[in-house]
Amino acid sequence: MQTIRTPAVAGLFYPANAGELRTQVRQFLERVELPAEPAPKAIIVPHAGYVYSGPVAASAYARLRAARDIITRVVLLGPSHRVGFRGIAVSGMEAFATPLGQIPVDQEAVEQARRLPDVGFLEQAHAQEHCLEVHLPFLQEVLGEFKLVPLVVGDARPAEVGAVLEALWGGPETLIVISSDLSHYHDYQTARSLDDATSRAIEALRFEDIGHEQACGRNPVNGLLWVARRKGLHCATIDLRNSGDTAGSRDQVVGYGAYVLH
Repeated sequence: MQTIRTPAVAGLFYPANAGELRTQVRQFLERVELPAEPAPKAIIVPHAGYVYSGPVAASAYARLRAARDIITRVVLLGPSHRVGFRGIAVSGMEAFATPLGQIPVDQEAVEQARRLPDVGFLEQAHAQEHCLEVHLPFLQEVLGEFKLVPLVVGDARPAEVGAVLEALWGGPETLIVISSDLSHYHDYQTARSLDDATSRAIEALRFEDIGHEQACGRNPVNGLLWVARRKGLHCATIDLRNSGDTAGSRDQVVGYGAYVLH
């Protein structure tokens, strides 16, 4: 029986060669100018191929370097792209692998999440899903060793996702990562206008204003904003671009934003 979740999109979304992957991730991170502020409690980061969204994701990941010796657990949530289901899917795997090595799954946290009414095991939701996988090499590079709580979000309301986040919130040892792109397949100027409005809603923690047209990871994003509002967190946009800015034409672009919550 398989106990390691193997990479599904290595060689497609990011390099399959460990040396090449590590070099690319480090280059993205080294280009980020860091402000003098503590590491965030939570981040929202995009999940496209690295050539498209890697620089935007790196703007948030670079801010975690200061907490490398503090963060020991990452609660990672993203939207299901391949399997339709109700609720939130955990994985029964012991570890998630990338070309950079294996990340152990926090089994206690998985069991804790599974006690909630909207959470259950659904391995199919994880097997080919890219939205969690693409973040793992960044996390391995900036944090070193940590345990992972992988959660794929299906059809779930903000309070249902929020209940899982509150259960696993922890202290400074726990980082929350939400995986989401923004608007899809509009022309460049339309996308910029839409993504600007979405970013303002995210900064204001207005999850009511964010639909699937605004963010493909709307459900996990809105769950985090629901909790952030209850806990009095502050959210800031640190990067906002689209594929027309990074690596593509401007006819039909995909939006990418990076956000930090303190």
